[in-house]
Amino acid sequence: MCRETDPEFPSDVVGRQLVEAVENLVAHWLAAVEDVRPRLPPRQIRALRAVRRRPALNVSALAEHLGIGLPTASRLCDRLEAGGLLRRCVQPGDRREVHLEITVEGQRLLADVTERLAVQLAAAIDDVPPTQRARLEQLLHAFHKGR
Repeated sequence: MCRETDPEFPSDVVGRQLVEAVENLVAHWLAAVEDVRPRLPPRQIRALRAVRRRPALNVSALAEHLGIGLPTASRLCDRLEAGGLLRRCVQPGDRREVHLEITVEGQRLLADVTERLAVQLAAAIDDVPPTQRARLEQLLHAFHKGR
């Protein structure tokens, strides 16, 4: 099956532009993460986000999601739990099954990161004309659906 391409926007050029955009987004995300308190490494923020998205996630599934070993994931959860951001919940029917849950303080921290990032990104696109913003929204929606 042959994919149609727009000669005005070859996929290799768009790919390079997308890399630049992602690098800028990552820089904004890292800046937002640095500003929250308590200050956490990006991997811990990613872990909290993963647990928030998938209730009843266990340490093994978290390790797989983050691409890290089980002992590393367990220590990461220990640190988050000690900071009051995460808790391990033993299941009544099977005490060997432990699910992870974000605490209220963990939810607050993630909301803070999201708000700071939204403010930074809004400022970054303030000068973009409305028609280009609409196109950006369409592209992001299509990109998000395609994953």
